[in-house]
Amino acid sequence: MDQLSISNLPNSDSKIIASSGVFQIELIKHTGKDDFPQLIEISKSLAKDYGDKAILTDATIHKYFNKSGSLPFIARYRDEIIGYIIGVPLETLSNEPWARLDENFGKGNTLYTYAFVIQSEYKGNGYAKMLKRVFLSWAKKKDGINFITGHVINGVSARFTGDIRIVDRTDNWQGTGKTFEYYRREIEPSQDSPLKNNPPLITRT
Repeated sequence: MDQLSISNLPNSDSKIIASSGVFQIELIKHTGKDDFPQLIEISKSLAKDYGDKAILTDATIHKYFNKSGSLPFIARYRDEIIGYIIGVPLETLSNEPWARLDENFGKGNTLYTYAFVIQSEYKGNGYAKMLKRVFLSWAKKKDGINFITGHVINGVSARFTGDIRIVDRTDNWQGTGKTFEYYRREIEPSQDSPLKNNPPLITRT
C-alpha cells in the first residue's frame, strides 16, 4: 500500500500503553484522518506560548506523527483526545539553524520533543505526568537514543528531573517575545535494551 493511501485512512492505528479508569495513553503507529480535527484543536492552546507555528495542520500531523522514527503518544479521556506528546529525530528539523548547530545533529541519537500538551481542564489530575513518564520510558527503549531535547520557556527545565543541561537560550523565540531555553536530557537505556550492557561513548563539551 502506498503512502498516499495510508495517509488517508480514517482511523488511527494505535496501541494502548497505559490506562487508569476512563483515561488512557496510546502509542500512535499511524494517525487517521478522523483524529485530525481534535489534534489540531488541542494544538491551538500552544500558540499563546509557542506561536502560531505550534498549531498543527494536516501536513505537520503527517510529517511528525506519521514519520518513521518518531515517537508520538496521545492521551484520551472517555475516548476523546485531550493531549499528546511527540518526539521526532533531531535530523527531521534540518531546516532549523539551531538544530543543525546541536553537537549531536547527524548522529541519530537524539529525540526532539516537538510538542507536549494536555488540555487545561484536565491538568492537575496527574495525566500530564503520566503522559511524560510513558514518553520517557519508551524513549529509553529506542536503540541508539541517548538524549531528549526540547524548547521550553526560560526557567521551566529547572523543574525537570534527571540529567538536564541547558544548551542555549533564545530571546524572542519564534517571534513570541519570550525567552526560551533549549535543554538536553541524557537518558539511560532501559534494562532490556542491548545498549544497557554496551553503552556508547559520549563526549561532553
